[in-house]
Amino acid sequence: MEKHIKNLNEQQLEAVTSTEGYVRVIAGAGSGKTKALTSRYAYIVETLGISASNILCVTFTNKASREMRLRVKKLIGDQHDLSYITTYHGFCVRVLREDINKIGYPKNFVIMDVEDQKTILRDIYNEFGITSKLITFKQVLRHISRRKSSQEYLDYIINPTKKEPKNDLDKIFYRYLQKQQRNFALDFDDLINFTLYIFLTDKVVFEKWKQRLHYIQVDEMQDSSEKQFRLVSMLSETHKNLFVVGDPDQTIYEWRGARPEFLVDFNQQFPSSKTILMNQNYRSTPNILTLGNHIIKNNKVRVDKDMFTQNPQGVEVVHFHAKNESEEGNWIAEEISRLVSKEVCNFSDFAILYRANHISRSIEQALVKKNIPYTIFGGIRFFERKEIKDILSYLRMVEFEDDISFLRIINTPSRGLGKKFIEEVSMIAENDNISLYSALQKNIASDGLNRKGAKDFIDLIEEFQKLRSKKKISDLIKIILDQSGLTELFRTDGDTDRLDNLIELQNSIIAFESEDEDISLDEFLQEITLYSDVDLEEDQGDKVKLMTIHTSKGLEFPFVFLCGFNEGILPSAMSIKERRAKAIEEERRLTYVAITRAEKALYLTESEGYNFSTGQNKQPSRFLFEINENFLVRKGEFRKDVDDSHLRMPSRLTGIPIDQEFKVGDIIEHKVWDEGEVIEVNREKGEYLIYFSLIDSKKPINFEFKGLTLIESKTSEDIVEDTAEEVTIKKSDSEISETEDLAKSLQKENDFKSIESDIRAQIRQFASKEYPKDKEMQDYVFSNQLEDFKFMDNVKDKQVKNIAIKDWPEDFTMQKHVYEKNIVSKNFMKNVSDKKLNKYAKKEWPSDFTMQQHVYEEQLEAKNQMIEFEHRDFAKRAEEEWPEDFKMQVYFYEKLVSGEEK
Repeated sequence: MEKHIKNLNEQQLEAVTSTEGYVRVIAGAGSGKTKALTSRYAYIVETLGISASNILCVTFTNKASREMRLRVKKLIGDQHDLSYITTYHGFCVRVLREDINKIGYPKNFVIMDVEDQKTILRDIYNEFGITSKLITFKQVLRHISRRKSSQEYLDYIINPTKKEPKNDLDKIFYRYLQKQQRNFALDFDDLINFTLYIFLTDKVVFEKWKQRLHYIQVDEMQDSSEKQFRLVSMLSETHKNLFVVGDPDQTIYEWRGARPEFLVDFNQQFPSSKTILMNQNYRSTPNILTLGNHIIKNNKVRVDKDMFTQNPQGVEVVHFHAKNESEEGNWIAEEISRLVSKEVCNFSDFAILYRANHISRSIEQALVKKNIPYTIFGGIRFFERKEIKDILSYLRMVEFEDDISFLRIINTPSRGLGKKFIEEVSMIAENDNISLYSALQKNIASDGLNRKGAKDFIDLIEEFQKLRSKKKISDLIKIILDQSGLTELFRTDGDTDRLDNLIELQNSIIAFESEDEDISLDEFLQEITLYSDVDLEEDQGDKVKLMTIHTSKGLEFPFVFLCGFNEGILPSAMSIKERRAKAIEEERRLTYVAITRAEKALYLTESEGYNFSTGQNKQPSRFLFEINENFLVRKGEFRKDVDDSHLRMPSRLTGIPIDQEFKVGDIIEHKVWDEGEVIEVNREKGEYLIYFSLIDSKKPINFEFKGLTLIESKTSEDIVEDTAEEVTIKKSDSEISETEDLAKSLQKENDFKSIESDIRAQIRQFASKEYPKDKEMQDYVFSNQLEDFKFMDNVKDKQVKNIAIKDWPEDFTMQKHVYEKNIVSKNFMKNVSDKKLNKYAKKEWPSDFTMQQHVYEEQLEAKNQMIEFEHRDFAKRAEEEWPEDFKMQVYFYEKLVSGEEK
């Protein structure tokens, strides 16, 4: 027992020894929760004598589960079955391997990733004659995921019935389900849906699993979705031993279904539960920790705690304000060079974090200039790279003979089998209700299919199938690479990175085999599909690490730069637009996660310039103004107009009062729509309703918007006449009379009664899908969507309207958002001076005015840079290499200067 509780603090020890009943552990950043989880697991096995096959330990990533298995092995040895230390998806795969046959599926089912889904969609698009100009893959995949948020679709898959699609998206969705069912293929949404379906419809199976799992541990509970929480709650019904660990302050996946409320309200759902607070941080300095505590305390959905540490005080946190993005990037590069040159650290000790990938551009340019080596996490995912998908598709073809793999590799490398050949095979497969490979095998002698390339392909697959039971997977991959011609293909195309990636894949498989020598090919393929980039143990060498904050979750670095710390970026303007107050809390948690990655030093940087997300000049993030001046050192000079007034949220959302600048009747000037009249002031929403004669339309304008100028104010007589109106505006929610509420409701009813019932039903369904368990938010979304439908129904610019509808066919609020951004950018592009750049931007983005403006401004900045560069010979070479693209000219020039290009 002693070795399992050695070196634990008081709170960790309590967590380890609290084995019975419902237990909640609130474990702050860097508090040693993994140590507590692994020690508890070992304690249950070795001290209590429970078999590891009776313990389910759910983690959030494959990397975390692998690390946990390795730690547990060190504590209890490798003679135990640790396969139930896994992810939610991993556990569901194990359930389905054992019991999916109960619903008529084979146990060697196929698991699809996003690229596999796109392969199916390409086939469907070709079949229906649809192009991505009409509906993009992104829109369809989002629609599929939304439809699968409920389990209604499972009846269609498991008990196929004819469905009448309501629209093109539904038509694609049902065809997608048919192709899934034919291939016995499951996507990630299906894994948990199928598992829950089996548990809910087969009492014998459900009882077996409940009896088997005596103890259930859940890591990162705050990131669990409703279905995931439902799964572990159901499984704990018999033995009632559910142990959850997490930190509501680090919930950063609400946008994809995470519900921190399950952790926050755990003690209410399970009144007999015990709560343990782990708030000692072992990672960061007090200066970093104090800053994080100061920001996160502004959130409401949390369990109150103050993290503390016994680490030395360390250096002060630095905030740097730059005049532009280039200065921000250069300052970061200079600071890294300065610290490395002092020999106090290596390049690999630094991480540069950002909210969105596009922020990295100016940072990368600065690092290249200073010859600082760096690597980017989260580019093209490892398992989505072409060469990796190709070899894995060969393996899947050997094992499953599925259509998805067939379509990918039948002509890779080229076998002279074109589109018409595939269509002929598809027609036979459809008529005979068999797989594409079976159709080819059975009809290879027919005139249309009797080709050498097709025969060679069948011979290859049959040869590989003979070898699969005789060879290790790592050996089989080498044989497939050589005999299929893939190795030669990648050698001749000159891209050595592809060959390096294949070697890395083989190394990861060898590591996989060392953990489980007897793993079969079908088990391996089901496991590997669940893996992501961060699950690979890659030695990146002595390089600075660049990544998004989401990617950095669970990691730690001696020196951290949080860059692009601007309003509209962090917090994200799009997130706020979509989810309002909930988004503000999640964006603040993102900031907290970024801050608490730092061990020794933390830098917060932001810059001036133009923000395309908000359509305004850049401002520092509102979160910067939540930090007490005593907690950081500020460097760089602010513009005089920079303050926190632009950051105030509507009082309905935050409880913070808003300054009201204009009154009903005021005549104002808007920088795009010219003169307008304030016809309503809505303090509840924090916005004016202004009529603009130029566009003959009423627009809701936020109180915090800075682009309004007063032309003519009300007279004192006007104020007297409108006293009643002013009193209404100033009243709080509690003071608004029932009569006024009724009047507003009647007015809104009159506004909306012209909307057809099918549109109202569509909007109500949309609101229910967005917030299935939150009636208040459903009503809020429904009301806003109705208003925004009316807005979109009356807009004048049909071209921009079509752009907005194409991007967001079901979401009228997002249509309005896209429409307004594109109108502003369209007006901007009409008045630009550089016609050549105007033409280039329109060529790059013919149907997106916002991106046209973005490209134009980027290109203009790069063009000016090229003029100023000293080495004219290099500049000329860059211009010749990229005659139209100034941004690439700058990039190529800097490569020449640094000596990377010969």
